[in-house]
Amino acid sequence: MPTPAPRRRNTAPPREEVLAAAMATIAERGLEGLTMAGLGREVSMSSGHLLYYFRTKDELLLQALEWSEGRLGAQRRELLARPGPVRERLDAYVDLYIPDGHRDPHWTLWLEVWNRSQNADADARARQAAIERAWHRDLVALLAEGSSRGEFRDVDAERYATRLRALLDGFSIHVAIGLPGADRDGILAHVREFLDESLAAFPRA
Repeated sequence: MPTPAPRRRNTAPPREEVLAAAMATIAERGLEGLTMAGLGREVSMSSGHLLYYFRTKDELLLQALEWSEGRLGAQRRELLARPGPVRERLDAYVDLYIPDGHRDPHWTLWLEVWNRSQNADADARARQAAIERAWHRDLVALLAEGSSRGEFRDVDAERYATRLRALLDGFSIHVAIGLPGADRDGILAHVREFLDESLAAFPRA
């Protein structure tokens, strides 16, 4: 009597593979192209299986944003750890912050998650706030270092960072949605001009 073949285990792909596939779909087809059924086909899982792991599409989107932010955060920490003038690192921070262009997948996802956050629970909102705090904390540290080294004029780093990030968010949304005249290079020039005007150190006595 032949020995029965061993039964295949129906193992799910690693969580990171699912989130990477979600981001790739957003980059290729936009957010409207991301469905649970379509994503399931990409990673050989049923939409029901995906829902078992992520519960809702909102949770899938938030986890995809957290995964994408983790990758950006690693880039940001590497940039900010470089030696050299603080202003060069601040420009690198701004360059990383501003979207690559219209329908930038990370910003497309960010906008959708924040739009859905109006009805999100406290845990989801806290996780979104943690993403914002990481960007804010690094910017405050840069500004404080620039002031202490005399590269920047003395500013309240916390207040200045809040205002600068509001400016960056506004410009970034314009780029991400493809507002006419809001091209990435032009926006970066606007921001650098603003930094020159508002942060240039006064001559030392």
